Amino acid sequence: MQFPATFNDLIEEANQLELYKKLIFQLNKDFHLANIDLDFHEDTLPSSLKLVLHETVYKLIQEKFAEYLNLLYIIDVPEKQVKALQGNDTIKLAEDVSLLILKREWQKVWYKNKF
Repeated sequence: MQFPATFNDLIEEANQLELYKKLIFQLNKDFHLANIDLDFHEDTLPSSLKLVLHETVYKLIQEKFAEYLNLLYIIDVPEKQVKALQGNDTIKLAEDVSLLILKREWQKVWYKNKF
């Protein structure tokens, strides 16, 4: 199975399979497990999801790095992929990590739905 490479592809596939709300639920669940105060409503627009997730990851990197690392651990974002990102620009790093988070959450939702 080839998983989506971009945010738009991921959202499009989630909507086609009618799994967007489950993706939101999985995000909320894992952020709650990481003790990070972020709760998306199930009707959150994809553009808002992307923006709020990006802002949250950026703030975690800047202000609460231990919580950021814990979140990545709980979501199970591959360390190899995070290390491969360029860390020069924190805004770009937060955007890339947000996409990695969404991809991993999408994998969880897709597999649960499929099997």
